[in-house]
Amino acid sequence: MPGAVLDAGGLIALERGDRGVVALLARAHETGAEITIPSTALAQAIRRPERQVLLARLLRSPHTAVVSLDRSDAIGVGRLLAASGTADIADAHVVLCARRSRQRVVTSDPDDLRQLDPEVEIVRV
Repeated sequence: MPGAVLDAGGLIALERGDRGVVALLARAHETGAEITIPSTALAQAIRRPERQVLLARLLRSPHTAVVSLDRSDAIGVGRLLAASGTADIADAHVVLCARRSRQRVVTSDPDDLRQLDPEVEIVRV
């Protein structure tokens, strides 16, 4: 398993106990696959970290990488938005992280991501 990138919808599904997301993350943990969380998606999903137990556990995992929106990624996100004619920074950051890591994206909104990259591999929750 190559791991996965979780967008805000994927993180929210985890918090709601979505069986598919829980199973995917359990399998990733078993195989040592990395889970990527763009910081922009985390910002959209985290509201009460003291109560978001499943999310907190995922963030503490040694196989979880939170990817910051640094200067290089900000430029890449801007270019991706310009090329697609869209405006959602978090979605573009998710796609950029998925491309770089060659991971599939766990999302509840595949249409927005496919506008940015029709080739992105999606796991719908």
